[in-house]
Amino acid sequence: MDKTRILIADDHALMRDGIRALLTTHEDMEVVGEAADGKEAIEKTQQLAPDVVIMDISMPRMDGLEAIRRIRKKQPGVKTLVLTQHDNQEYILSVVKAGASGFLPKKAVSSDLIAALRALRKGESFLHPQAASILIASYLQRTDSLDPYDTLTAREREILKLVAEGHTSRRIAEMLYLSVKTVTGHRNKLMQKLDLHNRTELVRYAVRRRLISSDA
Repeated sequence: MDKTRILIADDHALMRDGIRALLTTHEDMEVVGEAADGKEAIEKTQQLAPDVVIMDISMPRMDGLEAIRRIRKKQPGVKTLVLTQHDNQEYILSVVKAGASGFLPKKAVSSDLIAALRALRKGESFLHPQAASILIASYLQRTDSLDPYDTLTAREREILKLVAEGHTSRRIAEMLYLSVKTVTGHRNKLMQKLDLHNRTELVRYAVRRRLISSDA
């Protein structure tokens, strides 16, 4: 049987012992090493080439997030599963941005840990349901406060700038090799998205966004 090679990185020996004891009861798991801090986790990862590193966040010398970033840069094939007592939005977003493949709070049940390790070994990601809910809420919060400019397509942004510079729809059509009808459609749509109603408002908007200079 092809076993999943696992490195456990946690500054608490009792936690490492508990995880090791749990994993030894599964024939498809093999603990190849342990680390007590972030720097040691990086060193052991290079030496032992595990498939997955179970990583705590709060550790001495170097925290787990920085260790994940460095492991991902040097050994992108190694998956990292964050196992931490921190489960608020700030930490979960930081874990995702650092490049971890999975997130699991320490209060999760042992079956969640096994499921997470097996998912990562198959090349999948794993988020505990609580973490997934927090990420979805964070995404929806950002969407609600989304800058209307970010909703414009690349073509709409291009036409916005050209209209603000004073070019007519016919001239823009010639410049972009489009029909006048297509340019007019893009112009109407971008103005609707930005809640602009005439060229004067469009020019002022472009100046505020620094798409054109105030001399235009």
